[in-house]
Amino acid sequence: MPASDRLSYEQIVRRISRIILVLALLGASILAAIKGIRIGIAFLIGCAVSYLSFWGWQQVAAALGPSPKKRSSLGFTIRVILLGALACVIIKFLGLDVAAAVTGLLVSAAAVILELIYELIYART
Repeated sequence: MPASDRLSYEQIVRRISRIILVLALLGASILAAIKGIRIGIAFLIGCAVSYLSFWGWQQVAAALGPSPKKRSSLGFTIRVILLGALACVIIKFLGLDVAAAVTGLLVSAAAVILELIYELIYART
């Protein structure tokens, strides 16, 4: 991958991460104001799991590159399972709204779509 492509990829990943953060904070604060703090927290937990999933896929993409870092797929799988289990326990223990948490899981997909729209509008030709 040429250096310019690598820089562009890193910029895109950085922008997506920022979009995820903005959507998470904005969505959680709006939901907390309208529906209550528990709904906002559940949405935020879903967003955190969504971001960690995005980060995990980023690691998978890095492992497929020309100079892959040695990573254990078993370790990644265990982390994802533990993260999901932890989110379920937190939601059940605190009695948070499952629908809000599931909606939060969609934040990284929304961030990728917004990044695609950004790239389509501001594409360099």
